[in-house]
Amino acid sequence: MRQASPAPRLPDIGALFLLVIVNEQKGGTPMPDGLRADTVGPVDVAAVAFPGNRFNGDVAPALRELQDSGTVRILDLTFVSKGADGSTAVVELEDAGLADAFDRVAVREFDLLSAEDLNSVAESLPAESSALVVVWENTWAARLTAALRGSGGQVALLERIPRDTVVAAIESLEEE
Repeated sequence: MRQASPAPRLPDIGALFLLVIVNEQKGGTPMPDGLRADTVGPVDVAAVAFPGNRFNGDVAPALRELQDSGTVRILDLTFVSKGADGSTAVVELEDAGLADAFDRVAVREFDLLSAEDLNSVAESLPAESSALVVVWENTWAARLTAALRGSGGQVALLERIPRDTVVAAIESLEEE
């Protein structure tokens, strides 16, 4: 079975997200409207690399559809790049070209990604590449997670199975 190459890893963004929640509960800086510790669903972060800087914005409509349907809520969305000379840059949504493609995706910018997080992703990219770094709340699961917490449940195992692994398993079943 072919193994997918490892994706760039962010520093512990989960700890950063939890820090924001705890800070508000202790009377610190309030969280943005609509993000509450007692109702937030599971949160994921992904860095999607585009070798050769071939990002064209086609992902924006898919993200917008997921957000409009209530499946996810985009909490933070940023682009990073690495030049041929190894220099890195963070490209925020305020840039005109990206803002046009993602105008309705990041309705609220929560700024959960730190400069250190973004620089780490950019540095891990091959030369002449870019990445979309996106943090989303799985709003579809918020009600379930609240019920599980209310019932005293604790996550014992949570693992995302890569698509290539699922495809290989399906193909092996079809061969039998």
